[in-house]
Amino acid sequence: MELTSKIYVAGHRGLVGSAIIKNLESRGYTNIITRTHSELDLTSQNGVSRFFESEKPEYVFLAAAKVGGIVANNTYRGDFIYDNLMIQNNVIHQSYVHNVKKLMFLGSTCIYPKNAPQPMREEYLLTDTLEYTNEPYAIAKIAGIKMCESYNLQYGTNFISVMPTNLYGPNDNFDLETSHVLPALLRKIHEAKLSDAPRVEIWGSGKPMREFLWSEDMADACVFLMEKRDFKDTFSTSSEIRNTHINIGSGVEISIHDLAYLIREIVGYNGELYFNATKPDGTMRKLTDVNKLHSLGWKHTVELRDGITQMYHWYKTQQGTF
Repeated sequence: MELTSKIYVAGHRGLVGSAIIKNLESRGYTNIITRTHSELDLTSQNGVSRFFESEKPEYVFLAAAKVGGIVANNTYRGDFIYDNLMIQNNVIHQSYVHNVKKLMFLGSTCIYPKNAPQPMREEYLLTDTLEYTNEPYAIAKIAGIKMCESYNLQYGTNFISVMPTNLYGPNDNFDLETSHVLPALLRKIHEAKLSDAPRVEIWGSGKPMREFLWSEDMADACVFLMEKRDFKDTFSTSSEIRNTHINIGSGVEISIHDLAYLIREIVGYNGELYFNATKPDGTMRKLTDVNKLHSLGWKHTVELRDGITQMYHWYKTQQGTF
């Protein structure tokens, strides 16, 4: 990419999209285009077609998606599969039609089977049954990977798919119904501190292990790969080209129990943490194998304690609750 290249970041207000824009600007890119949902509905085939025809972006970061935690994924199953398939199909196809030089599709490590061996390697995709609660979302993301892969093989496009682990950082979603575990825990514990609540209820046993990556690290990995790597770098030559996606993570895991107590310490809350084991845990372990990412030349830099500390400072600033 040239510093004046026209770069479209879809989903620029979200956790990853906003971090990608910040990273691009820090590197000196000056021609970044965005659209809010009210300006461009990415589920509209005609709307996306008109946008690409008029703007003609050279590079695309597809970070737009309908996302949520266990409750949202399990409750709004139709919305999650429909919206995500429509967004992906429209943006990826129009990128092909309008000769985009390179596209990056962002998925999720929920694409892997529920009982995948740990850590999860790229080749474990489609080897077993998915976790039920987020199956519609995962299937949509798998379709996005295969769409990029298939267009590359048939049309010679240069589309890269990356699968981030659990992300957290500035502009995260703190809604308790739709957020992921880390921002939800941070908000609940922070509010308990403010209200002097004697305890905080946390869904599940606390035993599941999770991996987390600072969103600005994720953005740095994305921009690095867009600048330095191509589709041809994502696989070894063989008769069958598959599993070309790239895991992006830290390769480090922590239990939900230990995460909650780490957040409790950072927030400065002195009450009790109650783990309600009658509530669902989700997948017990989800650790990515990041050897492929490391071999391509990138490694994370922000460790979990430092990241949560930065995120908590950002959250308090937004809430005005210092």
